[in-house]
Amino acid sequence: MSEIVQLFKQYSNKKIALYGLGSETERVLREFGDSFDIAGLLDSFRESGEMIYGKPVIALPEAVEAGAELIIVVARPGSCKAITRKIGDICREHRIALFDIRGKDLLAEKRVTYDLTEAEGITRADFYKLCMQAEVISFDLFDTLVMRRIYEPTDMIALVHARLLEKGIDIKDFCIKRLSAEKELSRTYAPQLVDIYRSVIEKSVRADWPEDITAEYLADFEWRTDLETLVPRRDLAEVFCTLTQNLKRVYVVTDTYYSREQISEILYRCGINGYVDILASCEFMTGKTGDLFDVLKAKEPGRRILHVGDDPSADIGCARAKGLDTCRLYSGLDMMDYIGGLGLEKLASCLSDKIRLGMFAADLFNSPFQFETDKNRIGVTDSYDIGYLFCAPVFCDFLYWFDQKIKEYGISNIWFGARDGFLIQKMYTMFLNEQNRTDDSVYFLTSRTAAIRAGVQNEEDIKYVDAMIYHGTLEENLKERFGIEAALIGDTGVLKDEEGLLRYKNAILKNAESEKRNYQKYIEGLKIRAGSAAFFDFVAKGTTQKYIQRLTDHHLKGFYFLQLEQEYERCNGMDIESFYGVKELNTNTVFENYYILETLLTAPHPSVSAFNEMGEPVYAEETRSADDIACFSRAQEGILDYLDTYIRLCPAKERRENKKLDNAMLALIHGVEIRDGDLLKLVVEDPFFNRMTKITDLL
Repeated sequence: MSEIVQLFKQYSNKKIALYGLGSETERVLREFGDSFDIAGLLDSFRESGEMIYGKPVIALPEAVEAGAELIIVVARPGSCKAITRKIGDICREHRIALFDIRGKDLLAEKRVTYDLTEAEGITRADFYKLCMQAEVISFDLFDTLVMRRIYEPTDMIALVHARLLEKGIDIKDFCIKRLSAEKELSRTYAPQLVDIYRSVIEKSVRADWPEDITAEYLADFEWRTDLETLVPRRDLAEVFCTLTQNLKRVYVVTDTYYSREQISEILYRCGINGYVDILASCEFMTGKTGDLFDVLKAKEPGRRILHVGDDPSADIGCARAKGLDTCRLYSGLDMMDYIGGLGLEKLASCLSDKIRLGMFAADLFNSPFQFETDKNRIGVTDSYDIGYLFCAPVFCDFLYWFDQKIKEYGISNIWFGARDGFLIQKMYTMFLNEQNRTDDSVYFLTSRTAAIRAGVQNEEDIKYVDAMIYHGTLEENLKERFGIEAALIGDTGVLKDEEGLLRYKNAILKNAESEKRNYQKYIEGLKIRAGSAAFFDFVAKGTTQKYIQRLTDHHLKGFYFLQLEQEYERCNGMDIESFYGVKELNTNTVFENYYILETLLTAPHPSVSAFNEMGEPVYAEETRSADDIACFSRAQEGILDYLDTYIRLCPAKERRENKKLDNAMLALIHGVEIRDGDLLKLVVEDPFFNRMTKITDLL
C-alpha cells in the first residue's frame, strides 16, 4: 500500500473521489477518509445522492463540478481497464488524475515491450522451493490456478447475455442489472450466484423478465457458460499436483459466488486434485478481505501457511495482515498489462474481439513462470502456439468472409485448390459442421505448374510463363515448368531462331494436348455437379485459375485470401474477389508475411505436377524433411484448435471481422522470441521460380 499512501499525501489538500463501492473501498475510507477531502464515491451502477460508507454517491459530472483533481479506482486490474475506457477521456479533458488502488497511473500511455524486465516475478524452481518450506499452501483459484479465455470480468457477463439472446431470452439491461446486483450484495456479504440473480429479478419489472426464467435457471446458465471459458494454468497445476503427491497440505481459497461443488468440478476438469479442502467465500459468507483467511487458520492451527495468488490486495495484503506468508504470481492479464497489451487492447471493440484477446492471453501467458530466460523475453517454444496465437485469427476472419460470399452468390461447388487449400478446407468443414450444414467441397489437386502444362494453347501463353523469371538455366526452366527434357526432344523440337521457352514451342504445345486430356480425366472423376464453382487460392494473381478454367465447363469464381496484380485479372476476363485487395497491400502486415503463412498452411504431400492417363496425380519429389512436415503440422493443429475454441465460445451473431486486430496479432511474430528450433530451420520453397528462402530471413 506504500504507493497509494504516497498518492494520497501528494493530493493532501485537494479533492479526491473514489471509484467503486466494494468492501475494499470501505477499508480505504477507514484508513484515509478522515485525513483527506473525499468528495464522494463513483459507480456506474448506482444513482447519485445515496450515502454509502458515510460518503455520497456522485456522478462523474458532479465530481468534475466539485473540483476533484484525483480519482482512485478501487477495483481489480481487469475492471480498471474497463473503467478507464469509460471515464478516461473525461478525466483527460478536465485534467483529473486517474490512478488505481495499487498506485498505477491509468492515463499513462502504454509502452509496448516484449519482455517483463520491470516485473518482479519468480521462476518455477524458486516457487517450488518456497512451497516446500511451508507446512500448508493455500492457492487462489481464478487468474492463479485457472484462467478465462475472455479478456475482462465484465466480458463474461456480456457473453452470458449473448448466449441468452441465442436462446431467445432477451432481458432488458441484463449486464447492468447483473453486475450491479453482485456489487450491491458483495458490500455486506459474499453471495452465491443464485442470490445475485434473485436480487436481479426482485428489482426488475416483470415485463423485462420472462416468467418461466428463474434465478436458479440463470445461475446455472451463467455457471455453464463460464465453465466453457476456463482453462488450467498448466505449469502451476503441475506444481500443485507435485506438492500434493509430496504430502503437502494444500487448500484452494477463493473469492467466488460458486459453490464448493462447482469449484470442485472446475478443478476436476482442469486436472487439479489432491487438495485438503476448498474454501469458497460464498460458503462462509465472507471473503479474503473479511475473515476467510481466519477460517483457513482455524483449520490449520499453529502451522506456517503460504498463500499464493495474483491480487496484490486481496491475496497478498489481506493474507499478510492475517499473519500468512505470501507469494504473488502474475495473472495472464497482469503480464499483458506490463507489456502494454502488445498494442492489441486499443483494437478490440466488441465481444468477439474480447474473446480473441482472452484466448490469446490464456495461451501466451498461461504460465506464470515467464522469468526464466534472458531479459525475461516473451517467447513461444512450439509451432503449435505460432499457429494458434499469430496465424489463426486472420484465417478465421477470412473463413467468415469466404462463407458470406458463398451464401451471397449461392454457389454449391467449392474447389479448394491444392496445396494452400488443404488446411482451409479443414477449417471450412469445421465451420459448416458447427452450423449443421452439408459440406460438398472438393480438395482440388492443382498447382501453377500442373495448370500451365495442361492449359497452354499458344505462343502468348508461353511468353507469359517465360516472363515469370526462373532462377536457373533455360533447360532447367523447361524441365521444371513443363516436364520436358531438352536433351531428349532433339532438333525437331527446337526453334533455334526463337528466344527463351519459345525455342521449345512445338514440344510444349504438343505435350499440353496429352496433359489436358489427363487433367480433364481427373476432373471428370470428381463428379462435380453442374453450375459455377468457387475456386479458392491463397495468394495469387490468377494464373492457376486462368489455365484451369480452360479445362472445365464450370465457371470458376475465384475467392482469394490476397490478390496480387488485379490488372492481370481484368485483362484476362477472370472473375475474382479477394479478402485482401491491392489497395490494402501497403496498410497491412499480411502482404509482408504471406510467405510465412503459406509455409504453415500447406499440405503434407508434395506438389502435384501433372496427371497420368488414368487421371491420377503425379507428384513432384518431396524436398521437405519429416521434421519440417511435423513442424508445420503442429502449427496447423494450433490453428484448428483456435477455430474450434472460437466457434464454441463466440455466439454466431457476435462474430465480427477485425482486420486491424488480425494484422496486429500476425505482426507479433516478429516481436516475440521464437524458440522452436524446427520452425527456425524451415525453408520457404517456390520451385516454380527456383527460389528458396530461409524462414529466419522472413522473421
